[in-house]
Amino acid sequence: MELLAAGELIKRVEALESLLESCTVCPKDCGNNRRNDEIAACYSGRLPVVSSYTPHFGEEPALSGTHGAGNIFFGNCNLRCVYCQNYQISQTWKEQKKNEVSHERLAEMMLELQAKGCHNIGFVSPTHFAPQMARAISIAAENGLNIPIVYNTNAYDSVEVLRLLDGIVDIYLPDLKYSENDAGFTFSKVRGYTDHARNALIEMHRQMGDELVFDENGLLRRGLVIRMLVLPNDIAGIEENLVWIRENLSPKVSISLMAQYYATNKAANDSRYILLSRKISEREWSKAVDLLDQLGFENGFMQEFDSASLYYRPDFTDSEKPFKDIRDFEPAGTCTE
Repeated sequence: MELLAAGELIKRVEALESLLESCTVCPKDCGNNRRNDEIAACYSGRLPVVSSYTPHFGEEPALSGTHGAGNIFFGNCNLRCVYCQNYQISQTWKEQKKNEVSHERLAEMMLELQAKGCHNIGFVSPTHFAPQMARAISIAAENGLNIPIVYNTNAYDSVEVLRLLDGIVDIYLPDLKYSENDAGFTFSKVRGYTDHARNALIEMHRQMGDELVFDENGLLRRGLVIRMLVLPNDIAGIEENLVWIRENLSPKVSISLMAQYYATNKAANDSRYILLSRKISEREWSKAVDLLDQLGFENGFMQEFDSASLYYRPDFTDSEKPFKDIRDFEPAGTCTE
């Protein structure tokens, strides 16, 4: 709203859209002219693709609240994760083509979610549509949008794009998927994932700092929450990434530890990915929980191990919400249940 009032928002939007002409919107830097509707490496062109939009009650409690996070699920993706739980919308670009919408329609979706009482607008997998997202936010803001914007990303983001989003995005919700680039190439089919994701997190932290800003109802208004999905056989490198966060960002950064992994997509039936062919064990989960305590992380959220598989359901009831505040948990080694 401040950028809009100062006349700066439209300048940011135009700067972001200029990156589409020889696309450098994400680190793939494929160079296709998406403004002329050429299809880029993410299988996306000029218009945004929206698979669905809905009040969502499965996010961290400070985002879901009582009326839900206003999630907008973009189609397509700049990664090709072999275990993607949303692969039906992220990796089926021919089917998703029919879900293209105008910038004006995307703005209307935001306003509809706000009218339903959603506490924020959460863009899920927004990286490859960051310019289109910003254009629609500008239109929506001119028509009364005034709730926080959540950038829920795989973190394979361009630092240049993130700098242009400074002040447009209120809450960054990035994944940190792997501690090694080789794992990113093997399991998500992109080069340099870890390097690019860590650089993106440094920029997000520069913008947001350590502290989360809540309103009087405990709803998140501003900040950075880093999601870390525990994968079988420690493929994610949880300890290495936590050490990196502690040493390069801060031990006060909020971590959201996630136990929702299950074998799906290619991980479920392709022998090349046998290391990902099962759910995580309770031992693997407990080790990750212990690491948070051992490394001095005190802020954030943690999924319930038994309810984590419910996470992506769009119809959560209050009793089914899988996240709790990290401070409510004892180290796993002292748990009595």
